Amino acid sequence: MTYNILIFGAGAIGAFYGSRLAQGKDVEVSVICRSNYNAVKEKGFQVDSPYYGKYSWKPTNVYRNPKEAHGQRWDYVVVTTKSLPDVSDDSALLEGVIGEGTAIVLIQNGIGVEIPYLRRFPHAHVLSAITIASAAQPEHGVIKHNRWTRIQSGAYFGDSVPKDFTTEQKKTLELNETFIKLLKEAGGVKDAQVYSPAKLLLLRWHKIAINASMNPSAVLSGGTPNGAMANDPELAIHLQGVMDEVLETAPEIVGSPFPPDFATAAALIKSTQKNTSGSKPSMLIDWEDGKTMELEVILGNPIRIAREKGYEMPRMQTLYALLKKAQANRDQKKSKL
Repeated sequence: MTYNILIFGAGAIGAFYGSRLAQGKDVEVSVICRSNYNAVKEKGFQVDSPYYGKYSWKPTNVYRNPKEAHGQRWDYVVVTTKSLPDVSDDSALLEGVIGEGTAIVLIQNGIGVEIPYLRRFPHAHVLSAITIASAAQPEHGVIKHNRWTRIQSGAYFGDSVPKDFTTEQKKTLELNETFIKLLKEAGGVKDAQVYSPAKLLLLRWHKIAINASMNPSAVLSGGTPNGAMANDPELAIHLQGVMDEVLETAPEIVGSPFPPDFATAAALIKSTQKNTSGSKPSMLIDWEDGKTMELEVILGNPIRIAREKGYEMPRMQTLYALLKKAQANRDQKKSKL
């Protein structure tokens, strides 16, 4: 069997994982590009990695937009675009691409990124993935892969996990296992893991504990890097308070406790205090560049999902309200220029 895989969002992460999946002899990988279309169409991707060496990868097909990918059977559609639901619903762009039985793999930050796809494509299979991969695209079609490559993926059935799985849900679980198998065995990505639906949900919430505390605080404190925030006495108390709020609420929503190997808020702060690189969270970088921040998937969605279950997260809500208004004020000023 040949697996037909489509990468939607051929930036650094999408192109890197696409290049690894394409190493399989029974795998055909195509890409939908945006600004890098001309370069990739002509020459493909040039990948430089400390683990996999230097190599070239020419996708099976290079598309300028999703409409060009209509009319084909896709076994997996891997989505690696930034999730900005307050700007656009990217699931709508994949109408005509997603067919019955297609597995949609969402490698995106945040909570609730799967919901639009689950609603729009009820006959597809939704897989939720989280990655830590250090990769950049310094110029169009050139991928620089650095140290980190870790990905966990699990079937997604909603904000909470059913006790018993239907036949279709079991198929989703199987497709998730196959996707990770392709990454590991064909692509050589050793740290690719299958997570249960509950564990993957908890992993997303655990990452939100980090992102929802660090990202907005870096912006609101005037551009403070992660390590500096964690080493500031008052900010450290604030950061841990936000983290604790998320980590206490998430198990109530998911219906399952955090695994013992997931770090506590105190441990996360202690680890961040050792970060002397001056690294900035992505939301701060977007703010400084005048771009739209991932407010909804990192702050808004978690708050709304918790509220629907009867839980409030006042610390996170305060950050959300302040930063959402700050972004609106900034955008209003820009529109008057």
